[in-house]
Amino acid sequence: MAACSRGGGDRPPEPGDRAVATVQDRTIWASDVKREAVAQGLIGEGEPLDITSDLFRRVLDEVIDQKLLAGEAQRRRLDSSPLAQRRLEATRERILGDMLVESVVDKAVSDQAVQTLYNEQLRLAKNAEEIRVRLILSRTKADADAVIGILGQGAGFEAVAMERSIDEATRFSGGDLGYSTPDVMPQAYADALRDKPAGALVGPFQTEGGWAVLRVEDRRKETPPT
Repeated sequence: MAACSRGGGDRPPEPGDRAVATVQDRTIWASDVKREAVAQGLIGEGEPLDITSDLFRRVLDEVIDQKLLAGEAQRRRLDSSPLAQRRLEATRERILGDMLVESVVDKAVSDQAVQTLYNEQLRLAKNAEEIRVRLILSRTKADADAVIGILGQGAGFEAVAMERSIDEATRFSGGDLGYSTPDVMPQAYADALRDKPAGALVGPFQTEGGWAVLRVEDRRKETPPT
């Protein structure tokens, strides 16, 4: 991973902002650290954060670690898989929505309209379900069929994923994709997983990256927003 340094000389994103570190030629600003502290619930929105405080330095170290890990993930091209692209796009859309609320909605929409929108989002969240899935990705249908045969003989899914999966992003974690909602999954995954219970083996089916075999680890209700 690339080294980082304190300070920087890029253009500040906010008036009066201050560069506090540089990671892989990218500047970290005091506002970035404050935003992370707010996101973690360490300070309130609009509350000041002294850049000389222990809290600021601790959160700054966390932001630096995040930048380094993200840079390494990009170097390994972990961001190029269809699932990663869907997750990144979903995150981007949430951020843009938050920015709209911050800049426009709170000025132009009544409290009642905001409450109605929140109630609808809460209703949808209560009905949404997260699925934890493991993946074994093969180049060909024949390879995927062979995986099914090996699993049918009692081999552990995680062990087979580590040995045979071509998906470098998940291979060494036993194929673990973590929890996702169907709306951020590739459509082929969402269709294949529909109504499949925990413990079910799904596939093989064709995806953009090859032939997928999935195992449903768990299903749970998505945590509603607060």
